Amino acid sequence: MRPIAFVLALAASLNAAAAFAAAPDPSALDRARRAYNAGRYDAAIGAARHALDVPDQVDAARLVLARALLERFRTSSLPGDLVEARDALRAISLPALPQTERYELMVGFGQWLFLTGRFGAAAELFDTALGSSGRASVGSRDRLLDWWASALDRQVQESGADASELYGRVLERMELEARRDPSCAAAAYWIAAAARGLGRLDRAWQAAMAAWVRTGLTLDRAAALRADLDRLVLTAIIPDRARGTGPARSGRREAADTMITEWERFKADWEPSPPAPLSQQQ
Repeated sequence: MRPIAFVLALAASLNAAAAFAAAPDPSALDRARRAYNAGRYDAAIGAARHALDVPDQVDAARLVLARALLERFRTSSLPGDLVEARDALRAISLPALPQTERYELMVGFGQWLFLTGRFGAAAELFDTALGSSGRASVGSRDRLLDWWASALDRQVQESGADASELYGRVLERMELEARRDPSCAAAAYWIAAAARGLGRLDRAWQAAMAAWVRTGLTLDRAAALRADLDRLVLTAIIPDRARGTGPARSGRREAADTMITEWERFKADWEPSPPAPLSQQQ
């Protein structure tokens, strides 16, 4: 091949490669969603950014990008993730989203508010999303309930808001959720936590034991729920109950030790049983 022909062929191949590399990838959005659902947030962010180049997927891609950035911020605390997530959320055109994704958008708004310390506003948006979550998966609704209750709990702790009103709301909703779905992990935990917040310590103690018994119903959230319940009982419910036994510090310590022993014995009665061994085939 003559030099000039070689140069022209090389230039043509480079232009073709550049055009191929720059071409929008319609599959990027699906990859971003799969990565997000699998908890691979770096991969979801990368794929969502590629999906922004597909004109009819821009708003859906912004939504996945924002949600993945918010989830990554929870572990990395990189300020840039929070800023980019905010910019992606506010650039989304609501009419361009299908109804199911509008629910996800409300959750994204609420998460951003929560992560920036606006807990009361976050709770309002989580409540809005809960009202439109009829098509959401059971796991998604469970997590949203936990975000909502956590936002109200943080509002009480951070701003001194009316504890009786806010914990009363949490308790009422979680009781309804538990009756509707006994496998709801958020309801199991927050019935006990809200009762404790209201000063109803015997109810909190009994609710914690009831929640522990039914942790096996919560499938993939059982281990996390047990850890949360154990922390709640040992660091909040038992110390509060012990303080009610009298003014003497020694008496409170003895009462706390007794309750800790009772709790540990109770847990031992309900330790998850190992699966039975399979019989050997002869």
